[in-house]
Amino acid sequence: MNYISTRGDATERPFSAILLEGLAPDGGLYLPTHYPQIDAARLGHWRGLGYAELAFEILRLYIADIPPADLKALVDKTYTAATYGTAEITPLRELEPGLFIQALSNGPTLAFKDMAMQLLGNLFEYELGRRGQVLNILGATSGDTGSAAEYALRGKQGVSVFMLSPQGRMSPFQQAQMFSLQDANIHNIAVEGVFDDCQDLVKAVSADLGFKRQYQIGTVNSINWARLLAQVVYYFAGYFRASRDNGQPVSFAVPSGNFGNVCAGHVARMMGLPIARLVVATNENDVLDEFFRSGRYRVRGSAETFETSSPSMDISKASNFERFVFDLLGRDGARVAGLFGAGLTRDGGFSLPAEDRARLAGFGFVSGKSSHADRLATIRDTWARHGDMIDTHTADGLKVAREQLQDGVPMVVLETALPAKFAATIQQALGREPLRPAALNGIEDLPKRGVVMPADLARVKAYISAHALC
Repeated sequence: MNYISTRGDATERPFSAILLEGLAPDGGLYLPTHYPQIDAARLGHWRGLGYAELAFEILRLYIADIPPADLKALVDKTYTAATYGTAEITPLRELEPGLFIQALSNGPTLAFKDMAMQLLGNLFEYELGRRGQVLNILGATSGDTGSAAEYALRGKQGVSVFMLSPQGRMSPFQQAQMFSLQDANIHNIAVEGVFDDCQDLVKAVSADLGFKRQYQIGTVNSINWARLLAQVVYYFAGYFRASRDNGQPVSFAVPSGNFGNVCAGHVARMMGLPIARLVVATNENDVLDEFFRSGRYRVRGSAETFETSSPSMDISKASNFERFVFDLLGRDGARVAGLFGAGLTRDGGFSLPAEDRARLAGFGFVSGKSSHADRLATIRDTWARHGDMIDTHTADGLKVAREQLQDGVPMVVLETALPAKFAATIQQALGREPLRPAALNGIEDLPKRGVVMPADLARVKAYISAHALC
């Protein structure tokens, strides 16, 4: 199994090379040359596996250049009851017949990003040790990616982390999780702008191939294929728990901002997992909902990106969306490069012609959006009727999931975080503070480390130059 760029560079690269590289040299994102096909017999075998065993079976299909025994040891080290609080790792809870929430937020930072980041941290340390190299991770976060990456990589040998976040745009808990870390290899940069400014800076640094190679820059955002690959596993795990047998289709509702989480579902579906619908749930920043309803992808600028009570989805330029469009357009890299390269910069978006929109139905995507009032109502209703306290992003997913229910098709809502991360909105909805793990009480009052700077590429590169591992 090798990997190619979404923008036409057909040079095939092995997994270990793209693990450390992030973006392709032509600015595209990496995808496998093909999706392995899972037949009924293999699905039947996988249904009885534990989470770590399932993860190993899926990952080994995509990772050819790490010895199987080493890969299995890395997976077993990652997915443990000690880290995730339960041997099931991602248990389902049924709200009502046929409607489930998949718990993905039992890791150390209380967000679904831990599911992939914990593995990514172990993969980085393994590969760097094997090569005798160092890596300087550059990432952008709207809330949860940053803390998950930093907790996974803090203290790791040969790795430094530079994490960009939008100044004042995260919840106090989210910011405290990142900025309270005192590890020498963790560097927090608060950017005066929105998440999309942070993401653009990461892409701009990665596009400077000379700088990228000089300072050995890698990524942990979901533009890194390894992170998205790790997320594919919980779609299979959720499917097995929600279905009676392997002939029953299941739908997944996914709170969506950067399209990475739901793109993993797309990969699972392309592999043959019987997914009926992939329900894309957005908040007021509804660029993805607009696309799936109209075929128009219209990027918003900072002034048009709303600050909402589900801040991890306050994104108006969905990086992973390029991977899906590559598949939608028959893997035509030249067309994708035209749409997402100069065309996106020049026109601020694109509209697909009718023949391309007609193919959308074959990929199972539907969409909807949720407002602040919807979030409050969903949180209240779920607590009142089920005694289940959910966070704001999961509430977006649940609200849109209810609009897309089909008779006889189980619906799994992917939980994205625990409500402790968004205490102000939970207080507004329920009149009470959310519970949080005892170890995290008072985290907002801890000393903080970080710098604030404008959304200026030269300033960011200068900071990296001064603090990078060499």
